[in-house]
Amino acid sequence: MQRHTVEHAASEADSVSAQQTHVRGLDERQNGRLNGHPARTLDRHGLLPSAEGPDSANRQELKTRNPVRSHFREYGLPLILLGASVVTTTANGARFMQNFVEGLPPVVRDSDLWPWGWLSDHPEMFKTGWPFALSLLGILLIHEFGHYFACRWHKVRATLPWVLPAPTLSGTAGAIIRISNRIPNRNALMDVGIYGPLAGYAASVVALAVGFALSYHEPANAPAAIVRFGGEPLTIHMVHAMLSQWDPTIPSFDHIAPHPVLVAGWIGLFITSLNLIPGGQLDGGHILYAVSPRAHKIVTNFLPIVLFVMGTLYWVGWLLWGIFLMIPMMRHPKVAVVPELSRGRLALAIIGLVILMLTFTPTPFYDNSLMHFFHIDPFRSSP
Repeated sequence: MQRHTVEHAASEADSVSAQQTHVRGLDERQNGRLNGHPARTLDRHGLLPSAEGPDSANRQELKTRNPVRSHFREYGLPLILLGASVVTTTANGARFMQNFVEGLPPVVRDSDLWPWGWLSDHPEMFKTGWPFALSLLGILLIHEFGHYFACRWHKVRATLPWVLPAPTLSGTAGAIIRISNRIPNRNALMDVGIYGPLAGYAASVVALAVGFALSYHEPANAPAAIVRFGGEPLTIHMVHAMLSQWDPTIPSFDHIAPHPVLVAGWIGLFITSLNLIPGGQLDGGHILYAVSPRAHKIVTNFLPIVLFVMGTLYWVGWLLWGIFLMIPMMRHPKVAVVPELSRGRLALAIIGLVILMLTFTPTPFYDNSLMHFFHIDPFRSSP
């Protein structure tokens, strides 16, 4: 997959995210998961500014005088971003579908990464991208609405999901919501952090199952892909093993001509794993902070070093994620330590760890480490 990184996948850091960061994405900052309410920003101590004073009065007056602007941020902007993402993901999906019909890998030529020239010559093919677009956007929206409804349950103000169009392998840089006021306690923080990945993971598994059923064994004479999916997450092995009981002819992931729905499911797993990185204000960071603020601080400080090593050995996108976690705005705002985290929420934290183990792979893309660029990659894939 020569030198094409994940946010040639949903940058998908680069990578993807990452989905996102939340690439889902992926910047789910409590000090904003990018919210449409600028007046309710947390200070550096994780506290809300005083509601008193001229600044508060000015903001209230601005809100009163600009109801159209407020409604645009709440409803108009999310719809515009979603519409643009529908176009970009459908365009990429059309190219994936064409290659699938021809028995080719999803990306075999540089033009597959930017399908607009091909679509200008074959506009009638645009509609063939719907299976990929609906699958991927469905996964992203289900993930973000998991966060959104957790916020609503705890009376935490949050925007509707913003799906970000981007010139990546998938046509999107993931999806985010923005939180505009303080999360009241660690139980609420756990719910907000875990229900996004939990919902997104379930949706990704469904897409994988459907994608496997629609795919077929890759032809023996298929050309080499320039973007090749790397190590398979455990979830892919589990789904394939279960489907093989129903239809033994379903090929394994490394010998398959993947249907675009299967590609969407793989991207969904990838975004889920990126969001569950246990640092900063990523979903995994929220979960770890809810369990132990002290452990969160230690892991967040140490994690960039681990990601820099992984970027050198496995996938260069990890370098970007390491840098991302070092940005000051990724520091987690303080959340009240009382009441203690309930036993049920501790169980949710364990579930989150299990999902991370089921979705994570250190090599999401082959032949894409820093060492590979210097021709000393010990993990080069076999031809």
